Amino acid sequence: MLAAVPAEARSLAAIKQDGTLRVGMTGDYAPYSLRLPDGSLKGADVTMAGELAKVLGVKVEIVPTTWKTLKDDLLADRYDVAMGGVTVTPDRASVADFSVPVLTDGKRPIVRCADKARFVTVKDIDKPEVRVVVNPGGTNQRFADANFPHASVRVFPDNRAIFQEIAQNRADVMVTDGTEVDYQSRVNPGVLCPATVPDAFNKNDKAYWMTRDPALKAAVDEWLTKTLKSGAYARALAKAAE
Repeated sequence: MLAAVPAEARSLAAIKQDGTLRVGMTGDYAPYSLRLPDGSLKGADVTMAGELAKVLGVKVEIVPTTWKTLKDDLLADRYDVAMGGVTVTPDRASVADFSVPVLTDGKRPIVRCADKARFVTVKDIDKPEVRVVVNPGGTNQRFADANFPHASVRVFPDNRAIFQEIAQNRADVMVTDGTEVDYQSRVNPGVLCPATVPDAFNKNDKAYWMTRDPALKAAVDEWLTKTLKSGAYARALAKAAE
């Protein structure tokens, strides 16, 4: 019971009174948010965080978090809104509010280009000789745990460097959201490719996840609905994916 209380700690009124919107981001999920070597962040949701803060009339503060600690950090009142490719799940929705969906995505495999016709089904991947690599704590790990009981699954701690495990032949495949598959394929041309799956293995919505306050959700939804309708989010995502 005590763990659920902090999720309601910062209302929209409190955020405006403080003058700062705290946005939690993992910084390891391009093209949504990616922390650069100099410590700065880039990505579509970095841009969106600034735009949301501007509409609310406050400044933005990016709060580092991880997929493993995303929920605990929200419940501990370390940030107000999580952005950066957060998937809508029942357990997350049970403790805090999601905005209207930003987009719908689904899990797909990324592999070395020579293997793009080899891993096209879950059954193709779920074999003892197949080396699956996954980042910890999020829906990628949940998907791997649920679908690859026979494969050799290894948890790799750094999502920014995980794709080099495949490129350097230390792993065979990672199953992640299609947006990330497409992005990593573009930045590693001829090395990493999307597997030629007929469709994503599942479908899921991505949204912004926030402390439970009706006024905050209403404000975020109103702004986001206009942003999606205008094409501003799509343009930010395309620019971040360049």
